[in-house]
Amino acid sequence: LIASGKSTLAKGLAQRFSLPYFNTDVVRKELAGKIPQSRQESNLNQGIYTPEFTRKTYDALLEYTRSELCGKRRSVVLDGSFHKRSERQRVVNCAEECCAALYFILCRCDDEETQRRLNVRTHDPRAVSDGTWEIYQNQKMSFEFPDEIPPSSLILFNTAGPSSELLDSLIFLLSKRSTF
Repeated sequence: LIASGKSTLAKGLAQRFSLPYFNTDVVRKELAGKIPQSRQESNLNQGIYTPEFTRKTYDALLEYTRSELCGKRRSVVLDGSFHKRSERQRVVNCAEECCAALYFILCRCDDEETQRRLNVRTHDPRAVSDGTWEIYQNQKMSFEFPDEIPPSSLILFNTAGPSSELLDSLIFLLSKRSTF
Protein backbone atom coordinates (compact mmCIF):
# COMPACT_ATOMS: atom_id res chain seq x y z
CA LEU A 1 0.00 0.00 0.00
CA ILE A 2 1.06 3.63 -0.18
CA ALA A 3 3.68 4.80 2.33
CA SER A 4 4.69 1.23 3.11
CA GLY A 5 8.31 1.83 2.15
CA LYS A 6 8.10 0.10 -1.21
CA SER A 7 9.50 2.99 -3.26
CA THR A 8 12.47 3.50 -0.95
CA LEU A 9 13.32 -0.19 -1.14
CA ALA A 10 12.61 -0.48 -4.87
CA LYS A 11 14.83 2.50 -5.70
CA GLY A 12 17.55 1.19 -3.41
CA LEU A 13 17.41 -2.26 -4.98
CA ALA A 14 17.53 -0.84 -8.50
CA GLN A 15 20.46 1.43 -7.64
CA ARG A 16 22.41 -1.27 -5.82
CA PHE A 17 22.24 -3.62 -8.83
CA SER A 18 22.05 -1.03 -11.64
CA LEU A 19 18.63 -2.26 -12.73
CA PRO A 20 15.94 -0.38 -14.63
CA TYR A 21 13.35 1.01 -12.20
CA PHE A 22 9.75 1.72 -13.15
CA ASN A 23 7.50 3.53 -10.69
CA THR A 24 3.75 3.79 -11.31
CA ASP A 25 3.58 7.33 -9.88
CA VAL A 26 6.28 8.53 -12.27
CA VAL A 27 4.81 6.69 -15.28
CA ARG A 28 1.33 8.06 -14.48
CA LYS A 29 2.53 11.66 -14.35
CA GLU A 30 4.70 11.33 -17.44
CA LEU A 31 1.72 9.97 -19.39
CA ALA A 32 -0.27 13.00 -18.20
CA GLY A 33 2.48 15.39 -19.31
CA LYS A 34 3.30 16.36 -15.71
CA ILE A 35 6.65 16.44 -13.96
CA PRO A 36 6.88 13.59 -11.42
CA GLN A 37 7.19 15.90 -8.39
CA SER A 38 4.09 17.91 -9.31
CA ARG A 39 1.25 17.58 -6.83
CA GLN A 40 -2.04 16.44 -8.31
CA GLU A 41 -4.93 17.43 -6.08
CA SER A 42 -7.34 14.96 -7.66
CA ASN A 43 -9.83 13.21 -5.43
CA LEU A 44 -10.15 9.44 -5.41
CA ASN A 45 -10.99 8.09 -8.88
CA GLN A 46 -10.68 11.50 -10.54
CA GLY A 47 -8.15 13.24 -12.79
CA ILE A 48 -5.12 11.04 -13.44
CA TYR A 49 -6.41 8.59 -10.81
CA THR A 50 -9.46 7.32 -12.71
CA PRO A 51 -9.61 3.57 -13.34
CA GLU A 52 -9.06 4.28 -17.07
CA PHE A 53 -5.91 6.30 -16.46
CA THR A 54 -4.68 3.73 -13.97
CA ARG A 55 -5.12 1.03 -16.65
CA LYS A 56 -3.15 3.19 -19.09
CA THR A 57 -0.41 3.60 -16.45
CA TYR A 58 -0.08 -0.11 -15.72
CA ASP A 59 -0.19 -0.92 -19.46
CA ALA A 60 2.75 1.42 -20.04
CA LEU A 61 4.61 -0.03 -17.06
CA LEU A 62 4.27 -3.52 -18.53
CA GLU A 63 5.42 -2.34 -21.96
CA TYR A 64 8.58 -0.88 -20.41
CA THR A 65 9.04 -4.12 -18.51
CA ARG A 66 8.65 -6.29 -21.63
CA SER A 67 11.19 -4.15 -23.43
CA GLU A 68 13.77 -4.81 -20.72
CA LEU A 69 12.89 -8.42 -19.85
CA CYS A 70 12.19 -9.83 -23.30
CA GLY A 71 14.08 -7.40 -25.49
CA LYS A 72 17.25 -6.73 -23.52
CA ARG A 73 17.06 -9.77 -21.17
CA ARG A 74 17.60 -7.49 -18.17
CA SER A 75 16.01 -7.75 -14.75
CA VAL A 76 13.80 -4.85 -13.69
CA VAL A 77 12.35 -3.43 -10.48
CA LEU A 78 8.67 -2.50 -10.60
CA ASP A 79 7.35 -0.12 -7.98
CA GLY A 80 3.59 -0.04 -7.61
CA SER A 81 0.78 -1.13 -5.34
CA PHE A 82 -0.51 -3.99 -7.49
CA HIS A 83 -3.27 -4.27 -4.89
CA LYS A 84 -5.58 -6.29 -7.15
CA ARG A 85 -5.07 -9.92 -8.19
CA SER A 86 -5.79 -8.98 -11.80
CA GLU A 87 -2.88 -6.49 -11.84
CA ARG A 88 -0.51 -9.03 -10.30
CA GLN A 89 -1.62 -11.65 -12.84
CA ARG A 90 -0.68 -9.32 -15.67
CA VAL A 91 2.84 -9.06 -14.19
CA VAL A 92 3.00 -12.84 -13.81
CA ASN A 93 1.97 -13.24 -17.46
CA CYS A 94 4.62 -10.74 -18.56
CA ALA A 95 7.33 -12.59 -16.62
CA GLU A 96 6.23 -15.93 -18.08
CA GLU A 97 6.17 -14.47 -21.59
CA CYS A 98 9.78 -13.35 -21.10
CA CYS A 99 10.87 -16.52 -19.22
CA ALA A 100 11.84 -14.41 -16.20
CA ALA A 101 11.81 -15.24 -12.52
CA LEU A 102 9.42 -13.06 -10.55
CA TYR A 103 9.35 -11.96 -6.92
CA PHE A 104 6.61 -9.95 -5.26
CA ILE A 105 7.60 -8.08 -2.12
CA LEU A 106 4.70 -7.10 0.08
CA CYS A 107 5.95 -4.17 2.15
CA ARG A 108 4.04 -3.58 5.36
CA CYS A 109 4.12 -1.28 8.35
CA ASP A 110 1.55 -0.27 10.94
CA ASP A 111 -0.98 2.54 10.52
CA GLU A 112 0.93 4.86 12.85
CA GLU A 113 4.11 4.59 10.75
CA THR A 114 2.10 4.96 7.54
CA GLN A 115 0.53 8.17 8.80
CA ARG A 116 3.93 9.49 9.91
CA ARG A 117 5.38 8.79 6.46
CA LEU A 118 2.44 10.43 4.71
CA ASN A 119 2.87 13.54 6.87
CA VAL A 120 6.60 13.73 6.08
CA ARG A 121 5.87 13.25 2.38
CA THR A 122 3.51 16.24 2.21
CA HIS A 123 6.46 18.51 3.08
CA ASP A 124 8.98 16.86 0.74
CA PRO A 125 9.30 18.78 -2.55
CA ARG A 126 10.96 15.72 -4.15
CA ALA A 127 8.04 13.40 -3.34
CA VAL A 128 6.37 11.84 -6.36
CA SER A 129 3.40 10.14 -4.73
CA ASP A 130 0.16 12.02 -4.20
CA GLY A 131 -0.95 9.49 -1.60
CA THR A 132 -3.05 10.70 1.32
CA TRP A 133 -4.48 9.09 4.44
CA GLU A 134 -7.85 8.85 2.66
CA ILE A 135 -6.27 7.02 -0.28
CA TYR A 136 -4.42 4.71 2.11
CA GLN A 137 -7.65 3.86 3.93
CA ASN A 138 -9.38 3.15 0.62
CA GLN A 139 -6.48 0.97 -0.60
CA LYS A 140 -6.40 -0.89 2.69
CA MET A 141 -10.11 -1.73 2.41
CA SER A 142 -9.90 -2.86 -1.22
CA PHE A 143 -6.53 -4.64 -1.00
CA GLU A 144 -6.58 -8.24 -2.21
CA PHE A 145 -3.96 -10.21 -0.30
CA PRO A 146 -1.62 -11.96 -2.76
CA ASP A 147 -2.49 -15.50 -1.68
CA GLU A 148 -2.43 -16.53 -5.35
CA ILE A 149 1.34 -15.93 -5.43
CA PRO A 150 3.33 -19.05 -4.52
CA PRO A 151 5.29 -18.67 -1.24
CA SER A 152 8.54 -19.14 -3.19
CA SER A 153 7.75 -15.92 -5.12
CA LEU A 154 6.31 -13.81 -2.30
CA ILE A 155 8.24 -12.01 0.40
CA LEU A 156 6.26 -10.47 3.26
CA PHE A 157 8.47 -7.67 4.48
CA ASN A 158 8.06 -5.44 7.54
CA THR A 159 9.44 -2.01 6.67
CA ALA A 160 9.66 -0.54 10.16
CA GLY A 161 13.26 0.53 10.72
CA PRO A 162 16.14 2.34 9.00
CA SER A 163 15.91 2.06 5.22
CA SER A 164 19.60 1.16 4.78
CA GLU A 165 19.22 -1.84 7.10
CA LEU A 166 15.96 -2.81 5.45
CA LEU A 167 17.55 -2.84 2.01
CA ASP A 168 20.35 -5.13 3.20
CA SER A 169 17.79 -7.46 4.81
CA LEU A 170 15.71 -7.56 1.64
CA ILE A 171 18.74 -8.31 -0.53
CA PHE A 172 19.67 -11.12 1.85
CA LEU A 173 16.15 -12.61 1.57
CA LEU A 174 16.23 -12.35 -2.21
CA SER A 175 19.67 -13.96 -2.40
CA LYS A 176 18.35 -16.98 -0.50
CA ARG A 177 15.59 -17.45 -3.10
CA SER A 178 17.38 -16.94 -6.38
CA THR A 179 20.51 -16.28 -8.35
CA PHE A 180 19.61 -12.62 -7.97
